[in-house]
Amino acid sequence: MPALAQSTPARTGKVERVNVHGKGLEGNLAGDSPDRDVSVYLPPSYQTDRNRRYPVIYFLHGFTDSDDKWYGFTKHWINLPTVVDKTLADGKTGEFIIVTPNAYNRYFGSMYSNSVTIGNWEDFVAYELVDFIDKNYRTLPQATSRGLAGHSMGGYGSIRIGQKHPEIFSSLYLLSPCCMLPAMNGPGSPEMIASMEGVKTQADLEKAGFFTKAMFASAAAWSPNPTNPPFYLDLPTKEGVLQPTVIAKWAANAPLASIDGYIGNLKQLRALAFDAGSKDASIAANNKVLTGLLTNYGVKHTYEEYDGDHINKIAERIEQKMLPFFTQHLSTQPAPRKR
Repeated sequence: MPALAQSTPARTGKVERVNVHGKGLEGNLAGDSPDRDVSVYLPPSYQTDRNRRYPVIYFLHGFTDSDDKWYGFTKHWINLPTVVDKTLADGKTGEFIIVTPNAYNRYFGSMYSNSVTIGNWEDFVAYELVDFIDKNYRTLPQATSRGLAGHSMGGYGSIRIGQKHPEIFSSLYLLSPCCMLPAMNGPGSPEMIASMEGVKTQADLEKAGFFTKAMFASAAAWSPNPTNPPFYLDLPTKEGVLQPTVIAKWAANAPLASIDGYIGNLKQLRALAFDAGSKDASIAANNKVLTGLLTNYGVKHTYEEYDGDHINKIAERIEQKMLPFFTQHLSTQPAPRKR
């Protein structure tokens, strides 16, 4: 079944890497494959307790990252299965299946959004991936047993998708979510504009800095243009002039601008939590705006700011906060049958 697998001692989990076809990713103008690698963590008892079904955490990785980096196939600043195994060994968490799709693409990240340029990533996660996992693994196929979480771009994807689909995911945890605030001033400095507009080829984009790449990823996700090759997108500036329509499209995809329309959905969630490091200043500031907004609406949630930056405490937060959060809020029992 898996194209690649890791087998480890009995009291640790097993990681499989499978391939999932995304119908909604077919024909994307970027030319990325609609067949996506997906890493799946199976808890220790999965191989021995053959009648047991498990809650599932869908975990979305960040910008420039990929599933293989998070699951130990490629050396990285984090190894998620190791973190989960340690938490289980310490008795801090229940057992889950954990699923991460590879959202790395031509633009270094999909923003988990629907776009003709990159394909319908939002729908892929919410529908096609969930359907595949429910059909191929012993899951509890119900919203009360599904959580959605992610780091940075993945945190953004979690609130973007989660606020629309309480019928699919019942609990959300956002680790340092990016992209929450509308970018009303575009890329900002003249140097940033020059760097962005200087990209003419894929080779130029590959050599560009992080924030230039992020601008292209955002444009591919939120301001696609099927008549504008070679990248099939509209940037927020053109010949140095801010493009108001593009800025408006980006703002419409920022959760702090759109969340008011989803308050009813958010109130249906079992639980919502988010956090950020105090040294991750802009993200922490936006989280404060989000917690204030949710409080005004009476949406139950938990927000924490901790001493850390964008990545240095993420493993610790997953171990001490995220996994116990899902242990508390995801159901381990099948839903009662309706009569």
